Amino acid sequence: MRNLTKVLGVAYDVLTMDEAVKKAIELMDQEKNNMVCTPNPEIVMAARKDDELMKILNLSDMVIADGIGVVWASKYTKKRLPERVAGYDLTQRLFNELKDTHKTIFFFGGAPGVAKEAAEKMMKKYPGLNIVGTRNGYFSKEEEVKIVSDIKALKPDLLLVGLGAPKQEKWIYKYKDEIGAGLSIGVGGSFDVMADKVKRAPDIFCKLGLEWFYRLIKQPTRIKRMMQLPKFALTVLKNKNRM
Repeated sequence: MRNLTKVLGVAYDVLTMDEAVKKAIELMDQEKNNMVCTPNPEIVMAARKDDELMKILNLSDMVIADGIGVVWASKYTKKRLPERVAGYDLTQRLFNELKDTHKTIFFFGGAPGVAKEAAEKMMKKYPGLNIVGTRNGYFSKEEEVKIVSDIKALKPDLLLVGLGAPKQEKWIYKYKDEIGAGLSIGVGGSFDVMADKVKRAPDIFCKLGLEWFYRLIKQPTRIKRMMQLPKFALTVLKNKNRM
């Protein structure tokens, strides 16, 4: 039985990072093909206007709060989220757990060459990690058929999909049963960070919940996306008695 709380219509699992890692591994070992979603405030706001995305989020097997704003918003619900469980940190913890095991991983997404470089760096960082394949996120409809076929042939235990939201969530939901990966996770731009193409915010920013601010300083062009944060906060306050 899942312990859930809803933030603006999105059902989140009430889990700490340690609990999320444990559950992810359990999901990976099940016979069914599971998926994990990591909606931050921006994705929650998008889901309120996208019925398909909202449906996929709420049908996912684990939903974690990748954004301190979601943790803040949960204080207005009956069950408060204990902490932020960032998707990037979750994958790093999983890599550490899966190294030197028989579990296999596939990286799908990012610009040409990025997933491959990310995989190489992660295998150096976590000796014994078994990444069996990579593919960039640029493809035509015809190429998509081959991508699905290639991943299906490898049947990885863990499939990481970095196509950006909501494309990655919709792609995983559409193909997860056909591909047969034990667990699929949408990881956004994590491959860029793993490949050292994008620097992650220093620990102090992450601990203070200001990773979004660091990103804005480094990439001022994100200002339009960041405007979703105050909209999210205002929407939460407007609906705090109905969440």
